[in-house]
Amino acid sequence: MPDKRLRDDLQATLDARRDLGPEYETALVESFVERLDATIAARVRAELDHHGPAPARRRNQGSPMVPIVLGSLGIGVPLTAIASSVGGAGLLVAWLSIVLINVAAAAAIMRRT
Repeated sequence: MPDKRLRDDLQATLDARRDLGPEYETALVESFVERLDATIAARVRAELDHHGPAPARRRNQGSPMVPIVLGSLGIGVPLTAIASSVGGAGLLVAWLSIVLINVAAAAAIMRRT
């Protein structure tokens, strides 16, 4: 609920508009908006002072998994070509190794956060 002073300011602005006419409406509205803005700013400052400063936000630096995933794909393509020449077992070993490395990296990153 607005405080009494703000209500009185609004009523005074409406009364002045009625007394002065529409030619002063813009100036009256601007004046009231400035007082309203000052009141809101004072309330926000008081609330911030009451609760203390907000915790600093960490910059969004992207997912730490992105370099690992991209590296895995970069290594996986040539390993696939090499392992496929050896046979199905080589291909299976190469990709199982890549998957295990990614799972271990993901687990390490999850423990840190």
